[in-house]
Amino acid sequence: MNALNIVEYTHTLGAQAKAASAQMARASAATKSRALLALARLLRENTAALQADNALDLVPAEANGLSAPMVDRLRLTPKVLETCAQGCEQLAVMPDVIGEIVGMKQQPSGIRVGQMRVPIGVFGMIYESRPNVTIEAASLSIKSGNACILRGGSEAIASNQALARLVQQALAEAGLPEHAVQLVQVTDREAVGQLIAMPEYVDVIIPRGGKGLIERISREAKVPVIKHLDGNCHTYVDDPCDLAMAVKVADNAKTSKYSPCNASESLLVARAVAAEFLPAIGAVFAAKGVEMRGCPESLALLQGVAGAQLVAATEQDWSEEYLAPIISIKVVAGVDEAIAHINRYSSAHTEAILTTDHRHAQQFLREVDSASVMVNTSTRFADGFEYGLGAEIGISTDKFHARGPVGIEGLTSLKYVVLGDGEVRV
Repeated sequence: MNALNIVEYTHTLGAQAKAASAQMARASAATKSRALLALARLLRENTAALQADNALDLVPAEANGLSAPMVDRLRLTPKVLETCAQGCEQLAVMPDVIGEIVGMKQQPSGIRVGQMRVPIGVFGMIYESRPNVTIEAASLSIKSGNACILRGGSEAIASNQALARLVQQALAEAGLPEHAVQLVQVTDREAVGQLIAMPEYVDVIIPRGGKGLIERISREAKVPVIKHLDGNCHTYVDDPCDLAMAVKVADNAKTSKYSPCNASESLLVARAVAAEFLPAIGAVFAAKGVEMRGCPESLALLQGVAGAQLVAATEQDWSEEYLAPIISIKVVAGVDEAIAHINRYSSAHTEAILTTDHRHAQQFLREVDSASVMVNTSTRFADGFEYGLGAEIGISTDKFHARGPVGIEGLTSLKYVVLGDGEVRV
């Protein structure tokens, strides 16, 4: 497709999305729920066929040497598809926030002023690797009464096309416009350039992928962007803490899955517990083949761990998102130094403190400047499904207009509504 045709194609998608958004905004909660339940059913009924389509992406990805974490992100397992289906069902039974009026107050003039929650309109989603994002984005778009244009990575085109067909089938079954969810069917990068420069059709862009993609979108977009930058997440083991619990949680935060943005990439340990904790977690990491890039103090304490892969950490390691079996480790004096280190090096995604000191926990919650801050649990819970949002469109590390996992409310806006009985301004 030549450049002129891509311009025409993306503008057609935009016009269709704009028209569909008006119909979606007035759709009833019951109608949107029917579409979501139909999508959940179709995902389960077509699991085998979807895996066959997914294989059309997996085989060339592996042949072309795509890294193991990226191939893992690309894979549509029955478990992944079942999670998508459950997310649709969870969204279907959640209250519909569209049309909700909040903060209605009587003013001295006699008028009443409040705010109504409304759909954003049309959002564009640009993402890499994970085809399940197609379902997460589509389902949240349906529930929030928006229309969306989805542009997945070229490495997942067959999977995304198969999933998008099911979405449009579910919309049609519920009597909603098929153009409410559209997938960009071409892999030409120029389509991205067009999508992010159509303010007449697209109200917000949500990039979800590598740092390079997000920086490019943020730099070139002519419409607002909800950014999800890299996930350099931290787990801090405090003094005092339950050491057995700390080993279990720190292990899960790093090794339950290496490829997600909510996996812990940095481990901070209070000096008073380091001599006991580090050999214990080091043995776990060594057994699982996790490379440990440590400060001199942590390396000295890990030296006796059998099979440990130890590397001296560089300054760059404190800022790194590995997405791999690698973790940086630093011994700190205590909670104050841990917070200072996190606020300097973190990508402001998710941080956790493991502690038995309530005051330290509260200080950590107040002072750590990240989208999600946790006490005594794994950073791997930073996820829209786990937060009860049904799904997520991404995890925003911005402070406006949404922060953390972006669910239904993150895809809405508020407009003022004013009710009167003939009042005039004097």
